Amino acid sequence: MRETQPGRTPSRLKDRPTWLLGRAAARSSALLVSGFEARGDGLRGYHYRLLAALDEFGPASQADLGRDTGIDRSDVTAALTLMAERGLVVREVDPGNRRRNIVSITSTGGATLRELDEVLDGIQEALLAPLSPAERVQFAKIMTRLGNAE
Repeated sequence: MRETQPGRTPSRLKDRPTWLLGRAAARSSALLVSGFEARGDGLRGYHYRLLAALDEFGPASQADLGRDTGIDRSDVTAALTLMAERGLVVREVDPGNRRRNIVSITSTGGATLRELDEVLDGIQEALLAPLSPAERVQFAKIMTRLGNAE
């Protein structure tokens, strides 16, 4: 049995776009986790997504927030519970449907979102550091096309 060598990739994989995208996604994910953990407040990327959706689109039901952000309903509920405890959001019963909660961002949530924007700006910079400004624009266009392709 031979020893494994870290970082060694089979040649038939190393130039394949699916492999490269996976590697880039893993690096991006690691940077995101590290960046959010550095804050020490327990907030993560999904909290940011929820705050961003509420800030941009306004109050929403928990179900709509899950659909808008791509977060599972049960995870939305748990995240919103933590966020409500910290005063980042408020949940109120929908007067038109008593079984549904409408969630709104608070001023504290807005301030936290702006702080998280700065964290994400730093993460984006670290992720894209190997690229020139022109390559960054080109990369964003290519990723948008790939992400929206049918």
